[in-house]
Amino acid sequence: MESHPSTQIQLCGQFAVELHGRRVEQRLPSRQGRLLFAYLALHRARAIPRDELIDALWPEAPPANPADALTVLLSKLRTVLGASAITGRANPKLALPLDAKIDVEEALAAVHRAESAAALGDWARAWSAGLCAQFIAQRPLLPEHDLPWLRDWRRRLDDVLQRSLEAYGEACLGIGGCELAGAERAGRRVIALNPLRESGYRLIMQSLASRGNLADALRIYEQARAVLREELGIAPGPAIRTLHAQLLQTSSAPA
Repeated sequence: MESHPSTQIQLCGQFAVELHGRRVEQRLPSRQGRLLFAYLALHRARAIPRDELIDALWPEAPPANPADALTVLLSKLRTVLGASAITGRANPKLALPLDAKIDVEEALAAVHRAESAAALGDWARAWSAGLCAQFIAQRPLLPEHDLPWLRDWRRRLDDVLQRSLEAYGEACLGIGGCELAGAERAGRRVIALNPLRESGYRLIMQSLASRGNLADALRIYEQARAVLREELGIAPGPAIRTLHAQLLQTSSAPA
């Protein structure tokens, strides 16, 4: 089978661009050029109006002639990437090979696979896909920049991370055995990221109970109840209330 040089873009963690098997990130023009490339990569499914690109690059303090500045950046990108890599003049679009991989897209696809597999009880597939999404989403997205559209993407990746931890934790519970501890770790990471996310407490409770630590599992429920009461003035939801009742029944059953 004929192999083709790979095209891979990493925007989370260390910024890296491999185009047709060649690393080119060091050749991209300036911080603004890299930012422009990242925006085009994250929106590669569509052509982007130039006004939108200008707003993305210079939301508060644009240069004296932002249209000309954008034209210069696009020209420099084409020089590095190849003339055919960015199509369109009025509405530029990043044209990548069909098999190109962008880590943010990979994370979004992986968390969907993980949740679908967990819903079907396909624990092995949910485990691996959840882990894949975690590895990407836990790394910071373009940390050297702080712009409104990047904050939106970071919130989206935060959600991906929490959802992938949940799917991975469910898979660990489904697989059982030595993977049960993984469900507890996933649950603790979920509530560290979002103390109000009840699924994290449920994962911890189920993991502890499955390993015979009923008292610890009941204490986690009390922790969830206290946090929810203090922060929102509400009781835990039906999922962990039902689990709590089941654990109480188990703990009071005669030996």
